Amino acid sequence: MSTLEHSIAAPVVHREHHRDADDDRPRLECGVCGVWGADQDEASSIVALGLHALQHRGQEACGIASVHEARFYTERHMGLVGEAFGGTNLAERMPGSAAVGHTRYSTAGGSFLRNIQPMFADLDQGGIAVAHNGNLTNFKYLHSQLVSEGAIFQSTSDSEVILHLIARSRKAKIVDRFIDAIGRIEGGYALVCQTRSKMIGARDPLGIRPLVLGRIGDTWVLASETCALDTVGADFVRDVEHGEVIVIDHEGLRSIKPFPVKAARPCLFEYVYFSRPDSVVNGKSVYEVRKRMGRGLAREHAVEADVVVPVPDSGVPAALGYAQESGIPYEMGIIRSHYLGRTFIQPSQGARQKGVRMKHSPNREVLAGKRVVLIDDSIVRGTTSVKLVRAVRAAGATEVHLRSASPPILYPDFYGIDMPERDQLIAANKTLEEMRAYLEVDSLGFLSVDGLYDAMEAGPRDAKNPQFTDHYFTGEYPTRLLDREIEEGGREDSTRQLSLLVSA
Repeated sequence: MSTLEHSIAAPVVHREHHRDADDDRPRLECGVCGVWGADQDEASSIVALGLHALQHRGQEACGIASVHEARFYTERHMGLVGEAFGGTNLAERMPGSAAVGHTRYSTAGGSFLRNIQPMFADLDQGGIAVAHNGNLTNFKYLHSQLVSEGAIFQSTSDSEVILHLIARSRKAKIVDRFIDAIGRIEGGYALVCQTRSKMIGARDPLGIRPLVLGRIGDTWVLASETCALDTVGADFVRDVEHGEVIVIDHEGLRSIKPFPVKAARPCLFEYVYFSRPDSVVNGKSVYEVRKRMGRGLAREHAVEADVVVPVPDSGVPAALGYAQESGIPYEMGIIRSHYLGRTFIQPSQGARQKGVRMKHSPNREVLAGKRVVLIDDSIVRGTTSVKLVRAVRAAGATEVHLRSASPPILYPDFYGIDMPERDQLIAANKTLEEMRAYLEVDSLGFLSVDGLYDAMEAGPRDAKNPQFTDHYFTGEYPTRLLDREIEEGGREDSTRQLSLLVSA
């Protein structure tokens, strides 16, 4: 039986995750990476490099689990990958030719050390480590059911539910147990799991969350994005298909498709914001998609101006596309500092209010006396946008025309994106004119949903069978939201009971 050889974890203050009131960006979900068949003791080092390339998907915590001679070695740390796994002795600490890793920003569960992945458990068939990107929409339901049956949870993460379901499956083989378990979960997910003798990868039936397969000679690599494959020197083989389970062991790779076939619906926000621009997601270059978004934005919302300025870094490709389509010069009118970490301590309220000037500094030589088209990838609550607009005006801009390279965000997400509830989304609560006034801009424009589909080269949106997951723009969720339905049903029951008590 596998045994947990050792586990190292950095100290951490146990607290629930807190988002600063001025933090207006959708949080990048998580990133996963797995390596099988590496030269002896190199797997953990390759995984660490892959996680470093996926750092943009989560900067809160990271972990790696390797297996060597049926023994598992795990390390979990708060903070960045380079800080946690940048030492030269990683192969000595975490030997083995197979390993899985995870970098996270908490979506389900808080910032507890015990929530850091990969999660490990010793089963009757040996150890298993699970790395999960995404969010389960029936997590609370399954958690409640498992607890009522006697399960003991060590974390508040939805990923631990998967471990319990695998452990409780009555199937004989570990792969069948895994398939049995994921047959009960709902939502968006990409999974990379390591047993003592196999690596298993899986993608949800709609392909909401991405997962790619690569190869370095005889070494297999699974990762959230192709940029991780590039970093570790792996050749891209293919995307893991929606609803597919991949099993890699000493006999090679085999593909299993255990569920009824559905049409794929990848997440559009991977292209709008999450994925690195040099990644290719579901066969499409993220960089080129974002440039086409900017071109479409210029066609839909043209304006007379002197300069096109991106909100760095994610707004850069769209701004290039806008400039090329409109003929307006492109300039770096805002300079972003890459040296302010998430743990930077701001000593006072006044300093916090100036925080955007620390992260984004206006380039006065570009902005002074100019009519500026300011391009951002998306607008969520608008708090950051207001600060940027004021900074651009303070640098001497005579006009500021704000353009969003995505449609208005009207609904929250439940598939792994930490996005505010609907009452905090500016587009869901204000008219276009009210938003323009609040954001203090001369004009405001959003790319249309059809314009985004055109940028994806997917043609018009099919209203009956949408080609992508786009609920944050349309309100049409691709799966049922069981936890949400139960929660709202509970509120209705409570309200009904209260009204009965009052009438009595």
